[in-house]
This record gives sequence, C-alpha cells and structure tokens, in this order.
Amino acid sequence: MSITRLSAPKTMLVAGAAWLVLTLGAPTATSQVAAQLPNIIFILADDLGYGDLGVHGQTRIATPNIDSLAAEGLRFTQAYSGSPVCAPSRAALMTGRHTGHARIRDNRGVRGRVSLQPDDVTVAEVLKQAGYRTGIVGKWGLGEAGTRGTPNLQGFDEWLGYLNQDHALRFYPEVLWRNTGQIFPDRNQGGRHESYSHDLFTTHALEFIEQHASAPFFLYAAYTLPHADSEMSRHTGDGYVVPDYGPYADRDWPTPDKGYAAMVSRLDRDVGRIVDEVKRLGIDRQTLIVFASDNGPASEGSHTPEFFGSRGPFRGMKQSLYEGGIHVPFIVRWPGRIAPGRVSDRLVAFWDFLPTVASLAHLPTPRDIDGVSFVDALMDETPTTRPGYLYWEMYAHDTTGQAVRLDRWKGVRFAPDAPLELYDLHEDAGEQRNLASMHPEIVERMRTIMTEARTDSPDFPFER
Repeated sequence: MSITRLSAPKTMLVAGAAWLVLTLGAPTATSQVAAQLPNIIFILADDLGYGDLGVHGQTRIATPNIDSLAAEGLRFTQAYSGSPVCAPSRAALMTGRHTGHARIRDNRGVRGRVSLQPDDVTVAEVLKQAGYRTGIVGKWGLGEAGTRGTPNLQGFDEWLGYLNQDHALRFYPEVLWRNTGQIFPDRNQGGRHESYSHDLFTTHALEFIEQHASAPFFLYAAYTLPHADSEMSRHTGDGYVVPDYGPYADRDWPTPDKGYAAMVSRLDRDVGRIVDEVKRLGIDRQTLIVFASDNGPASEGSHTPEFFGSRGPFRGMKQSLYEGGIHVPFIVRWPGRIAPGRVSDRLVAFWDFLPTVASLAHLPTPRDIDGVSFVDALMDETPTTRPGYLYWEMYAHDTTGQAVRLDRWKGVRFAPDAPLELYDLHEDAGEQRNLASMHPEIVERMRTIMTEARTDSPDFPFER
C-alpha cells in the first residue's frame, strides 16, 4: 500500500506557537524559557568528502578546527546527506523531508529549477515560533528570485548570499543577494571584482552572532567551499578559485589539488573563527554547533577524490547513491550538554535536523515530515537506534535511481526495473560484495520500501 502524503500548511506554525504559550504559560514564562533555549549554528560545507578531515584519517590537508569540534563534542560515523547533489540535499535539511517526498528532488526538474512554496515549512520558520532570530549566509539553492522560495519568505530574518547554485560557483561575484535586494561587491582599480565571497559570508556570520548574542538565534552558514567553479574546470582543468594556496603553495602537487586543499583549510579556519566568536561573547555553553557536508566529494577538471582520499573508505562520490555520494561528516558540539570526544554509530540523516531542533526549542514536530529527532543521541552516551529506514532517489540519464538504508543493509538500484544491489554495510562499508542473490527476502523488502517511500511529483517524474 502506498503512502499518502498531506501538505503541511504554514498555518500549523501558528498552532505550534499557541501550543508553546499554553504549555509555558504567560509571555513572562515564555521569555524565561526562551533565555534557556540554545543558539543553533549549522555550518554546511559544499562537496567536502568524509575523508577530507583529520578526524577521519586525512593526513595531507590540515583541519585542526573541525577536528577540535569533534574532540569537544560528538562525531556521528553513520550520517547521511539529503542527496548526492546540492539542492535536494539542502531541501531535505531545511524541510525535514527526504527526496521521495520533498518538493525539490534534484538540482533541476523537467520544467527547470524548482522553488520552495508557501506550504513548505523550514527549520527557520519552526524556530521563529520559539522566538529565534534567524540568519543565513552562503548558498541557498531552494528558490529563485521572484518566487516564494527565497530565504526571507522561508523564515529567515537576515540573508546574504547566492540564490542560484550555479551563480554560487563565482567566488569573486559581480552581485550577491542581501535580503530582498542585490549588492555589488567592490572592484579593484583594474575593474576585477576583488571580494572573495566566502570571506564576506564569514564576516557577516560573525556580525550576526554578535548582534544576536543576547537572545536565541539560528545561523545557517551554507558555505560554498570546497566546491569548484565547474565552468573553469571544464575549460582550464582547474576550478578551485582561492585567494592563495596558503601552506600548500610550495607543495609538489598539481595546481588544482593545491587549490582544493587551500579551500578546505580556509573553511576550517572560519569554523575556528565562529567557535572563537561564540567563546568571546560568553555564549559557548548556550550554543550548539553542527558541522556537515552537503554530499560527497567531486571530480572536477584534473582534480579527483583519489588525490587526498576524499571519499574515505567508501565507493562512489558526488552524484552517486553509493556511500561515497551520501555518507558525510556530521559533528555536533555543545559544551556542558554533550560530553567531549564521543563517537556514535546511530543513523542520522539531514531530514532529522528539523525535528531535532523543534525538540530543542520545546516545539511540536511539524506534521508530515520524514525526520526523526536525534536529541536522545546528543544527550545520552547509551547507543540508540534510529527507527525506520533512510531513503534517497537520484535523477540521471532519463531515469531514477533509488537507495535505502535499513539497519545494516543498503539497497541500491539505478532504474526502476534495474536489478537491486544489496550490501551489508557493517561488514562491507565499501560496497564491494553484492549479496542480493543470498538474501532474496531482504531484497524484496527493499523493493517494497522503494515503492512506498515516495509520492509522485510533476517536476520529478519517476522516469523522464
């Protein structure tokens, strides 16, 4: 029997706000609870591989600040992005729905780019009901200009960045969006745009944190590093645009690999700056920081994930439903609430973030989402098991690929009528041994899930 989905109108958030007041009492009581709510910072890397971090075995690129996040908090080893590509991964993160139910299921639909609509409920809209100030910097990718899907219409009070993910590959941009208007970064005397967008985003993020340190805030730092400029990669072989190569300038490496490493280190530097700012303001113990990547590493121009072992122990990379495309870093730091140095093998996925923060904000979980709160895993060192399954679909070559994670098992097929591959990830994280012929009952269960875990979408028909 297929699953029937109901739309979740934003009017439900009004009910959520009323529930908060009834539960907590008068506005004075609400204000007291608001003062105890955690600040939430979600830092999202772009195309960063699981194996690019020192804490996951990287030895050639230095990531001391991200490694410190893990040392001071909790590192999930079985964490998954929303998709193996950009826009649907971010849609899953923001709306709590996987790609079988989300409005945005690929970077483009059959009619072009797809934008969020008024009945999509985002993390920012949920948190605003508990009094949070909400801000985003970086890459949005969930609503074009003139649509109802832009950040300021999806719950964000403040926003600086790129609406369109293709524009986000221009690291010295001619124009950026600042709330509902455009700004034009400075040019140098030669007429070249000289503002590196990542640096602008960090400056704005630090200002946002300082301005809202006295009340609960949500900051979504959707960085564009270490994604390459794909057009430059196609034409020159090197799309890793960065102001300088830093400590890698003198390495005997190909230039694109120096650029990639420099991007990762610049990202790491600014993770450290955000942590330092939180400490400076005295809100360290009131601030939960999450770090993750939107999908697996990419092969761009002459740079491949093999050079740094970016995919870690996994098969595949960006645009693949194998583990290398969707198994990502996921680190959470919250001093005083999360014991340092913890490691968890609990399954978590991007669509679990929304119900988690709703729980932290003492709000009811929005209806009709796929996510499951992992607050218990944050607070408790006792191993926990995520109920249910994880599901992805990926559109390529005029058909739809699907993947399911069910406990230790991973099922993958690359067309609705293609043979299903089955892997035991506890024994075979690299997905090298297809066990489908040995476990027909599990294969059949996977097929059933792949049928029931999705609803039809006019923008993303099952077969194009």
